[in-house]
Amino acid sequence: MGRTYIVEETVGQYLSNINLQEKAFVSGLLIGQCSSQKDYVILATRTPPKGEQNEGPKHSKARLDNLDEEWATEHAHQVSRMLPGGLLVLGVFIITALEMGSEFQNTLRRLVFAVEKSVNKKRLWNFTEEDVSERVILHFCSSTKKLKSSAKPADWKYQNGLSASWLSLECTVYINIHVPLSTTSASYTLEKNTKNGLARWAKQIENGIYLINGQVKDEDCDLLEGQKKSSRGTTQAANHSFDIRVLTQLLLNSDHRSTAMVQICSGSVNLKGAVKCRAYIHSNKPKVKDAVQAMKRDILNTVADRCEILFEDLLLNEIPEKKDSEKEFHILPHRVFVPIPGSTVMLCDYKFGDESAEEIRDHFLEMLDRMIQIEDLEIAEEINTACISSSMDTEASLDNTDDEQPKQPIKTTIVLKIQQNIGVIAAFAVAALAAGISFHYFSD
Repeated sequence: MGRTYIVEETVGQYLSNINLQEKAFVSGLLIGQCSSQKDYVILATRTPPKGEQNEGPKHSKARLDNLDEEWATEHAHQVSRMLPGGLLVLGVFIITALEMGSEFQNTLRRLVFAVEKSVNKKRLWNFTEEDVSERVILHFCSSTKKLKSSAKPADWKYQNGLSASWLSLECTVYINIHVPLSTTSASYTLEKNTKNGLARWAKQIENGIYLINGQVKDEDCDLLEGQKKSSRGTTQAANHSFDIRVLTQLLLNSDHRSTAMVQICSGSVNLKGAVKCRAYIHSNKPKVKDAVQAMKRDILNTVADRCEILFEDLLLNEIPEKKDSEKEFHILPHRVFVPIPGSTVMLCDYKFGDESAEEIRDHFLEMLDRMIQIEDLEIAEEINTACISSSMDTEASLDNTDDEQPKQPIKTTIVLKIQQNIGVIAAFAVAALAAGISFHYFSD
């Protein structure tokens, strides 16, 4: 059985309006949501030109020799950070003035494979057996206006206002994640150590109990079951928002003993605070498990992305290190949401405290080829801080909860070195609370 692609009409208009401007081709990304038999394509965005590649002669025959795979995959990686739960990069498109021969298919397959690998590399979650692993390659000929898809057979259907009635899911996650930096992993970067710690936390998120509007529902139930009917007898799904709360528990039960993990460490990192999470799912008979999965992935993505962005900022702006045992405070990026016109779906980005709204607007234009209005920016959280110390008790915080933090956080740019003080940390997992989600690891 072939794949069906339900495509927002504006996506078709966007592809038709792209001007090759004497280029042999233009490539980009398709963004949307997968289900078992259908893919929903709600956005397309061209990969921005790379410097000297802005201009180039138009070849008599379309050639992909100059397709910069590394540049395209980096674009996909950046765009994936701007997608809330439920949305992902579905594949790639390429626009040429002439029809393409079969010799180009291998090049495009390599590209879509590289894009998928780049997007998945930093994730804390894995695809399930029910997830659709196939990614689409779409070729659009600007001369004939014909579309060809890599999925065969493929049914490409346009729909106006495709995501206008999608369901919005919201959740506030309270975290206090302790990541010990063991002496055995001293050669690892801070980023890699932190990711390893987040992977342990991710298992608790995956195994949590999710309350939807205060209720625990069977995962195979219809998400809209029990919703109020309108005067016309239809379910009032449009613009409906669901509140999701998460209960986590110890990875302990009657079959497992409660044991402490003793580890020799050279330091530790703490991530604290409240994280605003959002996810969106289609309104075509969605299941409870669809909503829970979309929210889980947004929780994991946004925490991992914030850490990655912070580490990138530290490396890009390196300054001399502070003395041992001194703590350094950094502003962690906070989330900014932007609506898609005519849709319930909002895209997101991350903003440091010293970045202006104009910079966020320019980033949206560069990455998603969309001009946004500054007044539409919705800052989901107050300015948060991170504390990184070169002592035993390194901490990173998502909000102002530490009495030792300065009134004005210092935007430092040092590459962290942990003082080689050997200590023993006994890490005990403690039950999480229900108001959102809270994790606590206590050290002796």
